[in-house]
Order: sequence, then structure tokens, then C-alpha cells
Amino acid sequence: MENLSALKQILHVPQDVVILTHRNPDGDAIGSSLGLSLWLQKHGHSVKVVAPSEYPDFLAWMPQADDILIYDAEPEETTRAIQRASLIFCLDFNGLDRIDKAGEVVAALRVPKVMIDHHLFPEPFADYVLSDTKASSTCELILDFVQLMDAEKDLDATIGECLYAGILTDTGSFKYSTSPALFRKAAALLELGVDDVKLQDLIFNSMSEKQLRILGHCLYNRMEIISEYQTAIVTLSKDDYAHFDIKRGDTEGVVNFLLKMRGIKLAAFIHEQPTIVKLSLRSKGDIDVQEIAKRHFRGGGHKNAAGGASFHGLRATLRRFKEVLPQYMQQLSNQGS
Repeated sequence: MENLSALKQILHVPQDVVILTHRNPDGDAIGSSLGLSLWLQKHGHSVKVVAPSEYPDFLAWMPQADDILIYDAEPEETTRAIQRASLIFCLDFNGLDRIDKAGEVVAALRVPKVMIDHHLFPEPFADYVLSDTKASSTCELILDFVQLMDAEKDLDATIGECLYAGILTDTGSFKYSTSPALFRKAAALLELGVDDVKLQDLIFNSMSEKQLRILGHCLYNRMEIISEYQTAIVTLSKDDYAHFDIKRGDTEGVVNFLLKMRGIKLAAFIHEQPTIVKLSLRSKGDIDVQEIAKRHFRGGGHKNAAGGASFHGLRATLRRFKEVLPQYMQQLSNQGS
């Protein structure tokens, strides 16, 4: 991070801080935001956390989650909070379009902005940037940030639980994007008093009966296997959403189940929304779904986890996805079984 001493000087004086994270926030987005908020509050700062849209129910246990301002629900109050800020942190995103209308408010402000993120291709809107695409999660980078601030002594179990939760969700419980450094950081969080068993249960064993039935429907009725490309696809239509009364978070993690199959290296969850079709892509090994999402579906993300969108309807989007698979046949065939 460049200009670290200048940022330290800013944080040496109490600030009105706003922490923003991306639309449809996941465990890493909420965990990093609340973890950093709690740490900043310890240093005398006033903090508001803002998300464009609601977070999943399985994250509601996090401390101060109820205090998060949701732009969709309270646009005027949220806008006023952002405009009052003397310092802005942007977490788990690297382009202002990822926070929708709130991005216009942020762009207009002449206050210092800090970006902490682990996605590819950061945009140059922040004054201070901590960006590392090799990091497992933004929560891991928050730990790095605290270390850069020489303030590791101020970490505690409550902050640690938020950060550990984000690491768990972004690594799939330490199944991918791991490193020796990450395990050392996780061990340090456990030494603070973080309860791994409790958090694993809160995060991964919190499905409702409705969510489990939706998962069964996806896997039994809506799954398609394309063996020659080692690819599995699940599609959901607007009719499916209406029939099951699917809400935000009800399909969380569906795409990950496809990669549990032997011989499947690329997974796609393609689901129809009222005005758009969204894609969630996952892969194993060297198959770069970020490239697929960026080149063909207006998206991006990480090498093995990415998302995109289409305005061409469910059938046309599914057809387009299948049409691009031959372009990646060499990558898919090189993965083995």
C-alpha cells in the first residue's frame, strides 16, 4: 500500500467513516466490513457500514449486522450517511459500478477513499489501495491492513469471528485459494478465541427446509451434464422462482454442488431474473471462468469463481454459454478426470 504514512495520519484523528461493499454481499463482503468497522470503532472512529442490497440470512448473527444501511431499502438515509463521511473504505469490490447508485454518490465526494480488495483489474478511483489477487479473501487483506497499521494488538475474538467467517465462505471452508500464510492467519484468529466449530455450523449448516427443497429441484430437475466438456449446468426460470417463492439467498451455493461430481471441472448456475439473466461460474484447476465471464457475459471475478449477466433471456443465454464451451475445450480436456 502506497502513502501508508499519510493514511496513518488520517486515522490518527477520529473520522466519520463509511464502509461500502458490493451488491448481493456475501460472507467476505459482510465479514470484512463488520470486522473493519469494529476495529475502527476501537480507535475512536464513528462508522457506518453500507451495502447496496440485503445480505443473506445466514450472516445475521454477525455483531452489528442489524446496523448495516441498505441502499435499496433506505436510499435517502444511506446517501446522507455517505455524504457526511470524512473517510470512505471500499471493501471487496474494485469498481464503483459494483455499488450501483451509491457509486455515483461516492464518485462525487472529495474525501479520501481506501480500497481493500482481491479481485482482478482494480479501477483507479481510490487514493489508498491494498489489492492482492492472490489473497483468499478481503477478510484476509483486512488482517494485512491491521498489521500495516501496527495495530494487531487491537484484534479480539469478536473482530476475529467476522474475518474468519469471510475467509471460510470465500475459501469454501479452506478448500481453495489457500496458502501457508492464510493458515497462519487462521491459526492466529483461533488463538484470539474464535470458535471454528461454531462458525462452521452457523455458516454451512443453516439451510432452511425450503432452501433444501430448492436445491433438490435444481439437482434433480434442472441439471444438465455436458460430458465432452466436463461441464454441469443448472438453470432456473422465472416460473421456478415463482413456484418456490425463491428469495435472495435461497440459491446460495447451488453452483458449488455441481463440482462435487467426479469428472466435472466447470459448473454454471444460470438463473432468470425479472429483467436480466445472471450466471454464477465455478471451476477447478486452470479453467479460467473469470475470462469466460468477462469476454462473453459482462462479468468478472476470480479464476475459479466468477459471475456475469445477459439481457437475452434464459434460453438464449444458455445457448450462448454452450456455444463458447468449444473455445475452452483444450483447458477442459487438460484437466483430467
